[in-house]
Amino acid sequence: MSKNTEKTENISVGHTDATVPEERLKEGQYPVVNVIDSARRVLEAEGAALYKLASRLDESMTTAIDLILTSRGRLIVSGMGKSGLVGRKISSTLSSTGTPSFFLHPGEALHGDLGMVTDMDVVLLLSNSGETEEVVRLIPFLRRLGARIIALTGAADSNLAKMSDVVLDAWVDREACPLNLAPTSSTTAAMAVGDALAVALLEARGFREKDFARLHPSGSLGRRFIKVRDLMHVEDAIPFASPEMTLKEGIIRMSKGSFGALVIVDKLRHLLGVFTDGDLRRYFEQSDGSLSVSLSSVMIQSPKRITPERLAMEALKIMEGKAITSLPVVCDSGGERVEGFLHLHDILRSRLV
Repeated sequence: MSKNTEKTENISVGHTDATVPEERLKEGQYPVVNVIDSARRVLEAEGAALYKLASRLDESMTTAIDLILTSRGRLIVSGMGKSGLVGRKISSTLSSTGTPSFFLHPGEALHGDLGMVTDMDVVLLLSNSGETEEVVRLIPFLRRLGARIIALTGAADSNLAKMSDVVLDAWVDREACPLNLAPTSSTTAAMAVGDALAVALLEARGFREKDFARLHPSGSLGRRFIKVRDLMHVEDAIPFASPEMTLKEGIIRMSKGSFGALVIVDKLRHLLGVFTDGDLRRYFEQSDGSLSVSLSSVMIQSPKRITPERLAMEALKIMEGKAITSLPVVCDSGGERVEGFLHLHDILRSRLV
C-alpha cells in the first residue's frame, strides 16, 4: 500500500456504503447514522406538528379572512430570515389564487419602502418568536399609516401578537431538528398556515380553474383556457374574397396570403363559404380546369365555423375531426358576420398542444 493511502473503513449509511478515513471515525467526525431513519423522523415530527396545529384552529382564521376580504387594498407579507423566505412563498401563493399580494422586506421597509403601504392594506407579519426586532419595529409605523395587521407566530404572548389585530397560531412544541435549533417544524407550520389562508380565501372568493388559468397564461393550464379571440386574425389579415371573384383571381389572392384559404363573404361580411388549396386540387381533378368560373361555384358552402369566445382547444378538435386547417370566426350574437380567421398554425404557435 502506498504510504500516501489512508486506511479506510466501510460504514452503512442508509442504503449506501460510504468509505471514510479510519482516523476521522476515531475522532468522531463521521458518526454512523441511518439517514433513512433520520429523514423519516423529520417527516413524522413535522406531520405531527401540522396535525396538532389543525386541531387548534379557531375563529382567528375566520377573523383574518374577513379582514382581508373586506379590505380594499392588498395583502402585504413581511418577515425576516427563514420567516421571510416562507413569507415570500405565501405571498406568491396568495397572488396566484386571487388575493393581490406582495412581499415587503422589513429592513427595506424601515428605509423607505413603507411608501408601498396604504391605509387600505392588510399586513401579514411572520415571526416564530414574535420578537424579531425588524418586524416588531415595523408595527408602530404600519399603525400610523392605517394598515391592519395579522400576526403569524408561534408565540401568542409575544409583542408581535399583542400589537396585532389578529393572531394566527403557528406554535410547535419543538423543531424536527434533533438539536431543537434549526427552523424546521416551525417553518413548515408557518408555510401550512399560509397555504390554509390562501385556499380559504380562494374558496371564499369563488375562485375557479379558469381564474387560475387567467393568472398563469404561460402554464399548461393557462394555455388550455386560451380563447379563439386570443389567436384569431382580424381585419385586413382575414383572407376575404367575394363570391363573384373568378377562380383565377382567387388563386392570385390566395397565393399572396399565407393561409392557403379564402373566406367568401358578401358586402356585409356575412359568411357564404370557404375555398382552400385542397379544394383547388380537387377542382382540377374533377373538372376541365377552367379558371374563369366564379368562386361561388367552387367554394364550400356552409363551412365549419367558430365563435370568438370558444376555447382554442375546441377549434383544434373541430379541425382534427374534419381534417381541415382553418376556421372562419363569426360573431357571437348568432349572426354570420365574419370577425376573424383562425389557422392551425396559430394554435400550434400558442403551444396548446
